[in-house]
Amino acid sequence: MPLSGRGVAMSFFASCLFTIIPAYVLQLAPLDGVQVFAQRVLWSLPAVFVLLLLVGRGPALKECVQRLWREPLLMVALICVALLMGVQWFMFVWAPLTGHMLDLTLGYFLMPLMLVLSGRLFYNEHLRNLQRIAVLCAIVGISHELWRLGGLSWVTIVCAVGYPPYFMLRRWMGFDAFSGFFLEMLVMAPVAIYLILSLAPAQIFSQAPQLWYLLPGLGLLSTLAFAAMLGASRLLPLGLLGILSYIEPVLLFLFSVFWIGEAVESGQWWTYVPIWIAVTLVIFDSLRVLLKQSRRLN
Repeated sequence: MPLSGRGVAMSFFASCLFTIIPAYVLQLAPLDGVQVFAQRVLWSLPAVFVLLLLVGRGPALKECVQRLWREPLLMVALICVALLMGVQWFMFVWAPLTGHMLDLTLGYFLMPLMLVLSGRLFYNEHLRNLQRIAVLCAIVGISHELWRLGGLSWVTIVCAVGYPPYFMLRRWMGFDAFSGFFLEMLVMAPVAIYLILSLAPAQIFSQAPQLWYLLPGLGLLSTLAFAAMLGASRLLPLGLLGILSYIEPVLLFLFSVFWIGEAVESGQWWTYVPIWIAVTLVIFDSLRVLLKQSRRLN
């Protein structure tokens, strides 16, 4: 699969948007993690539908629904990807509210390596020399973090291993990014409605009227972030997508230090610096390949 400049840009844009979400979630008090997850799903559904229509994907959605009707196995796959995405959505909003952000961040450091491994094992994707060096640098950083912490929590494991099967199933289904995302939201909507009706605090919008605009904003932010990520997954080799995914935890680190003001322990630099080197190598390699492809076209 040739390197897509549009795919690289979409991956970077998604990482930037995902970096904003944990800070955004902290503004949604008094909602807990379960309620934020349910509200996020419910408000994302209309946002995805409107965006789908704006980009002219209505016919594609119709085609996806027709395929679901003709191919029952696709419906099973849709339920599976909705479950996988639902777990990741819940973890992402639950972690910053419960003090598990470190475990979640480590999972995001491990997840790209799992994507690279999946691309090599299941799609026979080959890495270029600079990409191999980038992977080795990332392994050095992650290995140090594992040594420093002494093990992996269940939060880290769930985050690290959840996305590769999700992307692989989405690629097999062949749905476009917006239609597939909307159908996943539709599958999760009944669960979200049940959680809101059964667990939501009474008079929540009277107690916190700012939620009337913050929750739709969360839905729009989530929609744009996932649409960009899914679009990138369709345009890029899985291995390259995995390496580019290191941009997100790096941005989360920068946000935590310079915006929230969290202190960095001296031992953590041996985790972050190798990963920053890996990201720099990937960006340089991607630009180099894009220039070569552009020269061939001209």
